[in-house]
Amino acid sequence: MRLSLLSTAAVFLAAPAVAQDRPMTAAPELTFERVFASPGLDGPSPRQAKLSPDGRFLTLLRNRESDRERYDLWGYDRTSGEWRMLVDSEALGTGRELSEDEKMQRERARVGSLKGIIDYQWASDGSGVLVPLDGDLYLARLDGSTLRLTDTEESELNPALSETGEYVSFVRDRQLWVGAVGSEAAPVTPQEDNENVRWGEAEFVAQEEMGRLTGYWWSPQDRRIAVERFDESEVGVVTRAAIGATGTKVYDQRYPVAGSANALVELFVMDPDGGNRVQVDLGDETDIYIPRVDWAPDGSALYVQRQNRDQTVLDMLRVDPATGASEVLFTERAAVEDYWINLSDNYQWLDDGSLIWWSERDGFGHLYRYADGEWSQLTSGDWMVTKLVGVDQAAGRVYFQGTMDDVLAQQVYGFDLENPAAIERLTDPAFVNSASMDSKAQTLLVSRSKPDQPTQSYIADTSGQRLTWIEENALGAEHPYAPFLAGHRAPEFGTIEAEDGSTLHWKMIRPEMEPGKRYPVYYYHYSGPGPQVVQRNWSAPLEQAIVDLGYIYFALDNRGSANRGVAFEQPIYRGMGGVEVRDQKAGAQFLKTLPFVDPDKIAIDGWSYGGYMTLKQLQADPGLYAAGIAGAPVTRWELYDTHYTERYMGTPQDDAAAYAAASAIPNAANIVDPLLLIHGMADDNVVFENATEVIAAMQEANVPFQMMLYPGYTHRVSGEQISPHRYNTVFRFLEHHGVTPPE
Repeated sequence: MRLSLLSTAAVFLAAPAVAQDRPMTAAPELTFERVFASPGLDGPSPRQAKLSPDGRFLTLLRNRESDRERYDLWGYDRTSGEWRMLVDSEALGTGRELSEDEKMQRERARVGSLKGIIDYQWASDGSGVLVPLDGDLYLARLDGSTLRLTDTEESELNPALSETGEYVSFVRDRQLWVGAVGSEAAPVTPQEDNENVRWGEAEFVAQEEMGRLTGYWWSPQDRRIAVERFDESEVGVVTRAAIGATGTKVYDQRYPVAGSANALVELFVMDPDGGNRVQVDLGDETDIYIPRVDWAPDGSALYVQRQNRDQTVLDMLRVDPATGASEVLFTERAAVEDYWINLSDNYQWLDDGSLIWWSERDGFGHLYRYADGEWSQLTSGDWMVTKLVGVDQAAGRVYFQGTMDDVLAQQVYGFDLENPAAIERLTDPAFVNSASMDSKAQTLLVSRSKPDQPTQSYIADTSGQRLTWIEENALGAEHPYAPFLAGHRAPEFGTIEAEDGSTLHWKMIRPEMEPGKRYPVYYYHYSGPGPQVVQRNWSAPLEQAIVDLGYIYFALDNRGSANRGVAFEQPIYRGMGGVEVRDQKAGAQFLKTLPFVDPDKIAIDGWSYGGYMTLKQLQADPGLYAAGIAGAPVTRWELYDTHYTERYMGTPQDDAAAYAAASAIPNAANIVDPLLLIHGMADDNVVFENATEVIAAMQEANVPFQMMLYPGYTHRVSGEQISPHRYNTVFRFLEHHGVTPPE
């Protein structure tokens, strides 16, 4: 069905950084080479800001001006007001190549491109910081000294300090190792003859799709450890050829494709030395997921979330750590029929035994309290709580992040448990905000940006009052982006209606235009479940570089994307490649009504799910788009993993028709518009077979298209030289096919 209200689209204009009609002659050319060079044009990009247990020190990972992807550990003494580098990653690191397991874990955590220090953990007594670096572990003391904890050829995976800081633990050679800090560690789990069995790690789908990157959990006071054991013997093997520039490595990767067997996951509880090991009763059904594991604050119980294979039921198990016996404390079910349970980290067990819990049970993601077997709803309304930021148990106060004021600009809020209806906003609504807190919820660490201000971060008190900047990142004369400010173009925001009346938000950045001329559109899309693309945040320099070339930049969030509630996400259920195609088509039709858009020059570009969408859009509407770029596309959902695919599509055995309709292979011959296909040749997520299948189908059908393949690159094709190559390739492709700005 065509949209009926395209001509009545609502349009809102963000406050521009510079006037929209200001000449751009004063600004140098913003090239793709400069966009991806160092120092980064966004300014400093600190990561993982944390407060020491006593609140005195703020630590963070800060990238270097000379190498935007290398991070060092820095500390700020709140007493003296001084910053200093605590760990120099180049001085301390060995530069040794990481193991394949650690490389893959970094890919799962989306930090595969980063160098130096990518993670760290404070000792609970505040005496030092555990730092993994180049596959080994170090303990950095506040006096500037560093103790090397491991020195091996193997990588130490999932390193952690125990709750008291007495022990260091990690995974090596498929076993969990534990040792007193400063002493030799030893394995505390059995050595398995079966190489498909691993202890202390998270299985593939837990890392890739559930946001769970570890497979063990220390109890309070170091009394016990909960440890996962998984067996991949029944998981199918994908023979993955990691095709590099000078050779090819072949990996037999255990990859559970939709409808196939998952890893068998078991859970055990043991003493720090591996003694008194008991198995947790997870129930009779073994084809399940274990997305989250938590200890009660006093260590008296282990709480295990158990999700069914269909992802429609989530049980909260209460486990006796001495015996492994379990009981179902409560059950969460999908909010409506033909929907699923979105997993969340937005919960916290309190000292009194109650629980702050996030649920979509009323159609939107909100906070609830579970106490003495009873539920009470804390927040409500047609908006979403997107993050539980902290709980001050002493003051009875809860802090969260949400869309109550504006779905395009999240804010941080607080309320008292005794009066949850009195919600107080703690951040500036002119910015898109996010926040974290210390464990006792005494201090806010806020990160924010807006269309004319790159990301800033600061420390605030619990009223939201800023105490000090972490990174002001002011756009002054010394800022890396300063030379390009004169040419900066402000984004516009607006809405159109989908076929069911849903509001679809869009974002547009226009180049400097001449009256009477029409301009081409670079139409970016992701379109899949999860990411929200359209927000009132800082417009990345990449977008500005595209606009500088004379293109209109456009993006739209279709139904199925996040932060809009159950009814907005649900239409994608067992219908991938359908509703998203129609909503993105509505965006193209809207663009064609605008007098400054060249209706014959709308090009679409997407990566991963967006790459899949490029193929489906070109197949569904020949001639609507001038050209399409499909990056690392899923082409047949039977090739993608269980937990992601089955959440939305069920299994191929249960709904073969849905899988057939969603596939990009059968209608490959329908593509008549210019297509550029891009894929990393060592991709372990959207495996390269996705590309070869659609390539073969188009070749057999004598369909012309172009390819750019990247040897040695995984699902992340990026880097200081590779990223410019990719985008220069895209725009040479568009130029070749006449999708160019007016003369």
